[in-house]
Amino acid sequence: MLATELGLALSDKGYEVHFITYEQPVRLNQSFHPNIYFHEVKVPTYPLFDFPPYETALASAMVNVIVNQKLDILHLHYAIPHASAAYFARQILKKTGRDIPFITTLHGTDITLVGRDPTYEPVVTFSINESDAITAVSNSLREETYKSFSIEKEIHVIPNFVDIKRFHQTDKDHFKQMLAPDGERILVHVSNFRAVKRVKDVIRVFEQIRKEIPSKLLMIGDGPDRQSAEDLSRSLGIYNDVRFLGKQEQISEILSIADLFILPSETESFGLSALEAMACNVPLISTNAGGLPEINIEGKTGYLSDVGDIASMSAHAIYILGDDERLHQFKKAAIAQARRFEKQHIIPLYEKLYCEVIAAYKSGKVLAG
Repeated sequence: MLATELGLALSDKGYEVHFITYEQPVRLNQSFHPNIYFHEVKVPTYPLFDFPPYETALASAMVNVIVNQKLDILHLHYAIPHASAAYFARQILKKTGRDIPFITTLHGTDITLVGRDPTYEPVVTFSINESDAITAVSNSLREETYKSFSIEKEIHVIPNFVDIKRFHQTDKDHFKQMLAPDGERILVHVSNFRAVKRVKDVIRVFEQIRKEIPSKLLMIGDGPDRQSAEDLSRSLGIYNDVRFLGKQEQISEILSIADLFILPSETESFGLSALEAMACNVPLISTNAGGLPEINIEGKTGYLSDVGDIASMSAHAIYILGDDERLHQFKKAAIAQARRFEKQHIIPLYEKLYCEVIAAYKSGKVLAG
């Protein structure tokens, strides 16, 4: 998602942007952008291979696009397979007398999950170190990367950003009346419903809140743990107050009617869904894992709790929701914090890094940390 939004933002500023991937990002389908190009990576299947060699096909696609479109720089998102494919492409290009610098942005799972697998660790370490510049979306991820890998270069922290024009509170009172006809508080959770998101903790927290404050819970997204979350809400007798909405495109419209966002994740490299909620004036109940403390200000935009601490998260939620004026103050603080991460503040950081990397590469110098 960051790659798509970054590409769109750079396109709006007049840059020519080429996406090289196996599937066109959804956001690119929603409107035409004259200086955005999509190059599909086609992976042929052969009986010889149990698993198609995507990384090889990606490297070949990179070579073709770089040569034919005369690109100035590659920006890779996730260390594998993208950074490793870029290194492969660079070696091919050197044989033709061409070359190109590349930047790798670390997002989280490439470091905290896949990269720690001994099967991939040497490739991840090598690919990151071969990058001309490295960025991470949070200080937490930066430190985790240094701790887990032998990284020889500076990792620049450039946080995720939010488009306030897209994520902002709109008047959806009619929608709110349908879901909460008696003025109940509305709580929201958005995720891919995987184990790391601890969606059953959302259900358990909501059960405790509901005992004290009339409320409804909206569960947005889908994934492996959705069924177990639904089963738990039935066994606790709260299913009628929980709506499992599945995947939604217009999330900002749903966030516009929310009073509180719950994110009890085991780990979050940044917490973009939380930031998007805050941009819609929604305070946050989250864990203190990963990069979440970098966006959720304790006692101001919401509260932080240890992973799995249902009692703490429930008590903090009840405190925020229990008084209209207090809730209003938390909402004001949430939007104010979100505005610190508006794309107009973050995109120039990438532009500056691009210029520095290209200049250093052309002069034969190593980019200073």
